Amino acid sequence: MAAETTDLSDRALSIFTFAAYHHLISGQPISSVVRRDGSGHQADPEGAAEVETRGLATLSEDEITFTEPGVAFVEKVVAAIRGASAH
Repeated sequence: MAAETTDLSDRALSIFTFAAYHHLISGQPISSVVRRDGSGHQADPEGAAEVETRGLATLSEDEITFTEPGVAFVEKVVAAIRGASAH
């Protein structure tokens, strides 16, 4: 199945927003984010399932690893944030 980013839910977008945050802080492309940190914080389960179903990431117990289209979408989110601050 091809990756699909059209009409992602807010729960799925929260996963990409978290990745964009890490990209902006580190200045590095992000290929994965923590799914569960062992301290009670976790990615939204419905959002994580949606990004996996859409072909944008694979899930493990503790990590969300973006596929190539998922990494590209993180970059689009970062670009959109930067563009929004230019106005």
